[in-house]
Amino acid sequence: MKINWGTGIVLAFVGFIGFIMYFIVSMNIDDRYDHDLVSEDYYGEELKYQEDIDKLKNAKTLTTNISYSKSSEGLRINFPSDIDFKKITGKVFLYRPSNKQLDFETSISLSNPYLLIPDNRLVDGRWNIKIDWQYRGKSYLFKEAINY
Repeated sequence: MKINWGTGIVLAFVGFIGFIMYFIVSMNIDDRYDHDLVSEDYYGEELKYQEDIDKLKNAKTLTTNISYSKSSEGLRINFPSDIDFKKITGKVFLYRPSNKQLDFETSISLSNPYLLIPDNRLVDGRWNIKIDWQYRGKSYLFKEAINY
């Protein structure tokens, strides 16, 4: 049987389309290529972004801002020493860009001028930390990408 030009071109197109479809199907089915959005409510958070900008400006007015350090017990978040730590409220959100299941949020309840996040809650690698805290009715925000 002879294959002419028309049949060869049709077979090349069918082969190419089959090749592309194989990769499309395998990328949609395979869990290794599953990527989550940064946030489930992305647009709703975008509307609240001006509030975050105001909180960041408030944090810049502090004499000392929040600092952090890695210790043998875990991640130690130090609050400013010139304020009464017992009146600080808020939340700490740790976001892991590579794995949504490792994300967690904890509320701030201090008995010391620092907050300790245990080492068993954190996996080595990159984390985005967001501390939204209030002191005497004024809101502050601390955001940073850290390598643990």
